[in-house]
Amino acid sequence: MMDYYNEMYSGDKVREPYARLSEWVETMPADFRQMKQAEAEELFRRIGITFAVYGEGGDPDRLIPFDMMPRVFDQTEWRKLERGIKQRARALNAFLRDVYGRGEIIRAGRIPARLVYQNEAYEKAVVGVVPPRGVYSHIIGIDLVRTGKDEFFVLEDNCRTPSGVSYMLENREIMMRMFPQLFRQNRIEPVDQYPELLRRTLESVAPPKCKDRPTCVILTPGHFNSAYYEHSFLANLMGVELVEGQDLFVDGEFVYMRTTQGPKRVDVIYRRIDDPFLDPLCFRTDSMLGVPGLMDVYRSGGVSICSAPGAGVADDKAIYTFVPEMIRFYLGEKPILNNVQTWTLWKDDDYKHVMANLPDLVVKEVHGSGGYGMLVGPKSTKEEIETFRKKVEANPSNYIAQPTLALSTTPTFVEEGIAPRHVDLRPYCLCGDRIELVPGGLTRVALKEGSLVVNSSQGGGVKDTWVLSE
Repeated sequence: MMDYYNEMYSGDKVREPYARLSEWVETMPADFRQMKQAEAEELFRRIGITFAVYGEGGDPDRLIPFDMMPRVFDQTEWRKLERGIKQRARALNAFLRDVYGRGEIIRAGRIPARLVYQNEAYEKAVVGVVPPRGVYSHIIGIDLVRTGKDEFFVLEDNCRTPSGVSYMLENREIMMRMFPQLFRQNRIEPVDQYPELLRRTLESVAPPKCKDRPTCVILTPGHFNSAYYEHSFLANLMGVELVEGQDLFVDGEFVYMRTTQGPKRVDVIYRRIDDPFLDPLCFRTDSMLGVPGLMDVYRSGGVSICSAPGAGVADDKAIYTFVPEMIRFYLGEKPILNNVQTWTLWKDDDYKHVMANLPDLVVKEVHGSGGYGMLVGPKSTKEEIETFRKKVEANPSNYIAQPTLALSTTPTFVEEGIAPRHVDLRPYCLCGDRIELVPGGLTRVALKEGSLVVNSSQGGGVKDTWVLSE
């Protein structure tokens, strides 16, 4: 049986970051806790914070499960994470500049050419195009797991349009509203500056042809998208327009937004739609979500797209295995945060090892997300394992495998009171004229006892993440 690191307790003693929370939990009557939990759910319902679950029938929009017990980091823990995340963000953007340019890391034999140039996320349409400040991925969500006191691992990088930041902000807002005394008793670093930092990041990568203060917009696929709440939430907090493809049009060298006062030029588009749908004249011809001619304006320096088209090649799960090598190659540094041990099934030896040990491993599709398209061996039946084995045999290069990690646990409110549940963390790193992140992130928690899958679509919830001030 696995031994899991409990973030609140060291043996029988409460760890210092959780000292005041321990007193809070012990003195909270059960009926008061249940009342507050109901209050939190009502606030989430009133605000409209939902997520989408597809393929299960019925209403796909569900209330995000919220746990009132915060997760806490002290400054020493956070400083290490912050340094490691910023280092990783620099390396990922250096990689993108390189592979859409000279491809030095491939020439040097550090990464196989086919993994990059034959990757479905590699966009030939932007080869040779260098975005402002050389930044391709402007908002990077780094998924982290913890297995011990000083042991943090990167599970995956999200370089395209990482979601969940609205939960990070709303979790904090609701906790402050329900338990103001906790914030008086604990010195907790704020996260509410994120929208301001995001807007400043977007403005800092305005295109060369922008001469005045940039006009930024958020481009959404529309209200049927699972993250639409977040799109509208961020637009409101940043004070920018939320637009759909039909609200924008190209005229000459620029992109314009339709307004009641007439056309208004747009300089920076924070897109929340995938590459294939951005421009029907360049990518999918059947796309109704994008803007015809957008890519021509982008390539000529008339508009910035954040994150840049083609950035997804950096967060492919097969490319993920090479990020430590990117850090050494581009930065000349030793990685601060390690990857999880990963077997890539296009290698014969790795394939043989994985197929012989499927019941003990986690196997993921290279392009999968949201907890779908994966096998958690120790939690699967023999039939499920054999069914998945056939999928892998049919296309081995479509999969990677990792050991079943002993994810750390944090105390979580359950029906009976409080119990340990497994968690991960997604901090959000902003890359523009500087690299910065707010202290904290989105903690996702596997609410089912024994589950290691934290995705909301798979039964997970969220909780507030505290970084204590010194």
